[in-house]
Amino acid sequence: MLTEDWCPQITRTAAGFTELVASGWALPLPGRGSTSRRWSGLTALGARDLPLARLAEGHADAVAVLAELGGPDPDPGARLGVWAAEPPDGRVTATRTGGGWTLTGTKRWCSGARVCTAALVTAHADDGRRLFLVDLADPRATAVPGAWAAPGMAGSDTADVRFDAVPAQPVGGVRGYLDRPGFWHGGIGVAAVWAGGARAVADRLAAAVAAGPDPLRDAAWGAVDVALSALDAALAVAAAEVDADPVDRAGAAAVRAQRVRGLAARTGLEVLATTGRVLGAGPAAHDAAHAARCADLEVYLRQHHGERDLAALAEPLRAAR
Repeated sequence: MLTEDWCPQITRTAAGFTELVASGWALPLPGRGSTSRRWSGLTALGARDLPLARLAEGHADAVAVLAELGGPDPDPGARLGVWAAEPPDGRVTATRTGGGWTLTGTKRWCSGARVCTAALVTAHADDGRRLFLVDLADPRATAVPGAWAAPGMAGSDTADVRFDAVPAQPVGGVRGYLDRPGFWHGGIGVAAVWAGGARAVADRLAAAVAAGPDPLRDAAWGAVDVALSALDAALAVAAAEVDADPVDRAGAAAVRAQRVRGLAARTGLEVLATTGRVLGAGPAAHDAAHAARCADLEVYLRQHHGERDLAALAEPLRAAR
């Protein structure tokens, strides 16, 4: 899966991800009584390094999906991804053969394309959308170079991956990946990573505030603290609700996830805007670490689709009135 277009950010993140998995890093499964600890772990990684956290979140989500759908246990040391984006211009087809299943097509938005050793991949079969486990050591699965142009999240090694009749193992049944409570629980895990990234950006403002009183900086820090504290509270409440109803008997998982993700995205954008406005061009131009964190968070937050996702939240709210 390795190609010659690796950038230094990818090399560094790949090494960190490999080391993290090799160390035995693991998170509690969602809905087993320690969901808060799971999401706190993701938040901590997001504050440390957003591209690394993106890969770690995908790995942890893959482990949870396999457990929920009765899939095989991951191989020791396996670095897993979940590649489930379904844009109009990226479609993978699953074909049942006498020897099993094969995947053909190009999958977009594959984070960890060249460092993951296996991935859960959604594909379209004759009977509907299915999920498959794919061994990425197969030479017929290849990363397409040059798809990522932005400096933000460059280290996440997000690329298109081309499958050419690659053998694949089915995980769960038709729509099994989508029609499960864990789909929504996992979406909040991503929001927890965003929360960590927002806190890391806000730390630069906190350092400026610590230097001494300034009315504008102090007001900005107060606003940022309110937003981040509200997000922390929302994550804590959501974790308790998931542990209380892991299989979603109440039918609340989708609304819960959409609310928390919407709040996390809004908070992240507010932190970026407020910090940038108050601190000015200095940190953005001369603090490389801060500039990289801002660029990473700006791109990663676009995984939330803004008004489209908020409109999707309105559907169940309207039905409940």
